[in-house]
Formats: sequence, structure tokens, C-alpha cells
Amino acid sequence: MEIETIVVSPFEVNCYLVWNKEDRVGVIIDPGDEDELIIERIEKRGIIPKAILLTHGHGDHIAAVGPLKEKYDIPIYIGRDDAHMLLSPSANVSAIFGYEVICPPADKTVDDLDVIKFGSLEFTVFLTPGHSPGGVCYFTQNVLFCGDTLFNGSVGRTDLPGGSYDVLIDSINKKILSLPDDIVCYPGHGPKTTVGAERRNNPFLSGQTFV
Repeated sequence: MEIETIVVSPFEVNCYLVWNKEDRVGVIIDPGDEDELIIERIEKRGIIPKAILLTHGHGDHIAAVGPLKEKYDIPIYIGRDDAHMLLSPSANVSAIFGYEVICPPADKTVDDLDVIKFGSLEFTVFLTPGHSPGGVCYFTQNVLFCGDTLFNGSVGRTDLPGGSYDVLIDSINKKILSLPDDIVCYPGHGPKTTVGAERRNNPFLSGQTFV
């Protein structure tokens, strides 16, 4: 499995291209903006995209969804309780930040422990609300794409509509800290980390146990 990180938009969102080296089948995770750059990287790598996977519905993570869906005619996946955010600038909070993002509706909604497959790629969905009501992480092999649930040394903000700090910490505690220490976490912003590093060093998780 190959992974390329593309940092897009003034919000410095991590868009991820994930693909199989042998057959080039892949997915696009959180295309937050700059569709032309994302397309350029896809074509350069010879990737055959099969889906757009969204960790949540905030505007900074979805602004390039429409052009990419149109270009590649691929389905959009998002957590069930965030699906409505694709269609509403107020719900996806882009309106709050002075721009309006509207996307095509979701083709597929996902829930906790759903398994989705694209060629030889297989992802297990973890429902991790708190940053948004329907936030999810995508787990594959030894990698977790965790969106804005968990960052290197921090956690997602919870002051936007639908956010809850207690719910977020509970999600991290149950769904992420329960994973082995060597799992690599690819967040929605900033550098990658590991479960073990966050368990030991993240000040927001100090003293947390896991179930």
C-alpha cells in the first residue's frame, strides 16, 4: 500500500491518496481543496481512484469533492450523521469562515465497523464523533486515517456546531487508544504520529485508560 499526503487550502488540510502498488487501484481521502493539484498527483502516480472517503463533513475537508467526483465518476463515502453537511454551507461551517462549500450528496454512508473494499484495499470504519457528530476514521493494515479526531500532540476542536469534548475524548479512548502502539495515525492536519506516541505524550490524553 502506498500513501501520498497532499497539503491543500489555507487551512493546510491533509488530503491523502492511498493506492495499491500492483494494480494502482486507490482512494482519495479528504480532498479539502485544490482539485487540480490532486488530479495532477493522481495522474502522475497512475492511480485509478475508486472512491472519495471523507472523515467528516466540515468545509475545509470537502471543497474539492465535487470536481473530483465529476472527473472520475466515483462514489462519496461519509459517516451517516455528517452526510447532510455536504449540502449545506451552514452545516459544514464553511459559511462561518466566509466561503460557501456545497458538494454532491453522499453515495454511501458508513457506520461503526463497516468494512469497505476497493480492489485489494480494505478499510474498517471506526465511528469517532466529537469533532463532528458523524466523524469517522478509516483503518487499514497498520494505518489509521483519523481526520480531525486526533492530531500529533493534540485533539480536534469541539467548539463548532455538533462538537463535544467529552464525546471526542470518549471516541479516542475507546476506538484509538485501544489499538496497538505501533499503529500509524494520519491526521487531518499536521504530521503523522502513532497510537503509542499519543498515549504517552498527548497532554489531552494524559491519564486516559482504554476499553
